[in-house]
Amino acid sequence: MPATLTYPGVYVEEIPSGVHTITGVATSITAFIGQADRGPVDEAFVINSFGDYERNFGGLSLKSTMSFAVRDFYLNGGSKAVIVRVSNSAITARAMLPTASASPANADPPGDNLFLDASSAGSWGNNLSVLIDYNTKDKNSPTASLFNVTIFETDPVTNQVTASEKFLNVSVDPANVRFIAKVLEQGSALMRVPVDNANAYLMPNVRPDETVTVVSPPASPPAPDKPTPVKASGGSDGSDVGQAQFIDPGMAGDKRGLYALEKADLFNLLCIPPFTATLDVTPSLVGEAAVYCEKRRAMMIVDPPSSWTTKKKAVDEFSDATTDFVGTRSNNSAIFFPRLRQPNPLRENQIEEFVPSGAVAGVMARTDAQRGVWKAPAGQEASLVGVPQLSVSLTDDENGELNPLGVNCLRAFPIIGRVVWGARTLEGADQLASEWKYIPIRRTALYIEESLYRGTKWVVFEPNDEPLWAQIRLNVGSFMHDLFRQGAFQGKTPRDAYLVKCDKETTTQSDIDHGIVNIVVGFAPLKPAEFVILKIQQLAGQIET
Repeated sequence: MPATLTYPGVYVEEIPSGVHTITGVATSITAFIGQADRGPVDEAFVINSFGDYERNFGGLSLKSTMSFAVRDFYLNGGSKAVIVRVSNSAITARAMLPTASASPANADPPGDNLFLDASSAGSWGNNLSVLIDYNTKDKNSPTASLFNVTIFETDPVTNQVTASEKFLNVSVDPANVRFIAKVLEQGSALMRVPVDNANAYLMPNVRPDETVTVVSPPASPPAPDKPTPVKASGGSDGSDVGQAQFIDPGMAGDKRGLYALEKADLFNLLCIPPFTATLDVTPSLVGEAAVYCEKRRAMMIVDPPSSWTTKKKAVDEFSDATTDFVGTRSNNSAIFFPRLRQPNPLRENQIEEFVPSGAVAGVMARTDAQRGVWKAPAGQEASLVGVPQLSVSLTDDENGELNPLGVNCLRAFPIIGRVVWGARTLEGADQLASEWKYIPIRRTALYIEESLYRGTKWVVFEPNDEPLWAQIRLNVGSFMHDLFRQGAFQGKTPRDAYLVKCDKETTTQSDIDHGIVNIVVGFAPLKPAEFVILKIQQLAGQIET
C-alpha cells in the first residue's frame, strides 16, 4: 500500500503480477578451439559469419584445421560461433619508428624509439607497413607535436594492399587526447603500441627472440611529400600446436587453452579439430574436454581418428577394451564417422580429407532453427553441404555394425546425397541401455536445464514459502507449456507431457531452515524413429457368399 495516506482521495498502486518470463537460451552456439594465422590468443571471440572469421583470424589456412571446420559450419547452416585461437610460441611482428620521425626534432629525449606491434602474433604481421606524415592541424606551429599514422597490410604474393588504416593528429604524449596508444587500441585492427612502450617514448628491452638495431634519428623530420614507410618484421607462427596448448596444468586458473571458454557466457557445441592435418587430437584432451562440456551443459562433437580408414578398423578400435581410441564415453558427446572428402581451394581444389565436426555442428544448428532442438539432426533433411564425397562408403550392413556401438554414420545415398545418418551419444551403445542414448534427448535436457538455471535466478533470497512456490510453478510451468505446444514432448495433454512440482512435499521444513527450495521438473522426451518397420501382408481373394 502507499507509504503515507495524507489527503482524502484515490491512491493508485501497481501490484506485481509475479510473472518472471523464462526465455529459452540458444541451442547451437558452437565453440571451436585450434590454431589460426592471426587473431587474439586464448580469448573467446564471438563471430557470426565466415566473413567475420576471415577478418579476425585470417580465413582458410593450410596450418589451421580449425579454419576448414569453421567454413563447413557456416556452409551447413551455422550461425553463431565462439573461436579460441591457441598458439605454440608465435611471435608478434614489430615496426620500430625513430622518435624524430614521429615528433619534432627537439623531442625529449630525441634518440628514443616508438614501437608498433601487430595486433596479434603470427607471421602475418610481417606484411604490415607504417607510414608517418606531418600534414596535421598544428603543422605551422613552432611547437608542433602531432603526426599522422597510416598502416598498410600487403598481400605477399601479389604485393597489393589488402587493408589500410589512417589515424590523424595523434601524439606520443600520454596526456594528449589523441595519445597514439589509446587511438590504436580503440580504432585499429592491425597494430598496437606494446605495453612496455606505452609511454610512447622509451625503447623497451630487447625481446629474447630478436635483435634490435637502434636507428639514429635524422636531424629534422623528413619532408612531408617524401614519407618513408617502415616495415614490420620478426613475426612468426611458431611451432605446430599440441595437447600442451589446450590442457596444460595451470591453464584452468589462467583461463587459457580449453579453459578460455570460461570467458564465453554460453556455448552449446564444442569442436576441437585435429592439431594438424596429420596429427589427431589426443584421447586425453577429448576426455578432459568432454568433462568440461558436462560442467558447461554443452555437447562435444568428436571427430573419428585418422586410423579409421575402413569400417573394420572403426569397429575393432572402438570396441577394443584395452585401449581408448576416442577418449570418452560421456553422454555429452557424440562421434561421427567417416571423414569428409572435399576440394581444398588452397591446393587448386585437389580432393583431401577433412574432419566432419564443423559440418555436423552446422547441420545441428540448421535443424534447431527449422525444427527445434528436440528433432534429431539426422535423416534426409540433414544433408552435408559442400561435401561431394566421404572417405569411406558404408553399406546398410556396415552401418548396422557401427550404430549399436554408438558410432553415428555419415552416408551417401543416390539422389539424396551425403547426409548424417545417426543420432546417438557416445553413451548410446545398446549394451549400456542409457536413458541418454539419443542426441536430441540429451540436447533437449541441456536446453531446459540451462534455460531454467538462468530463468530462476530471481528466486534467490525471496521468502521461502507457498507464495514463492506458486510463482515458481507458474513461471516454470509456462515455459514448459510453451515447449509442449511447439511439439517438444510426447503426450496428448500437458499432464502426459511434463510436470512442475514445487511445494511442501519437495521443500520440507528442514530445507527451508537451510535456505533451500527444491523444484522438480520432468518431461516425456520425443525419441527419434530410429527403426521404421513396415509390415506387409498379402490378402487372399475373398469370395462373396
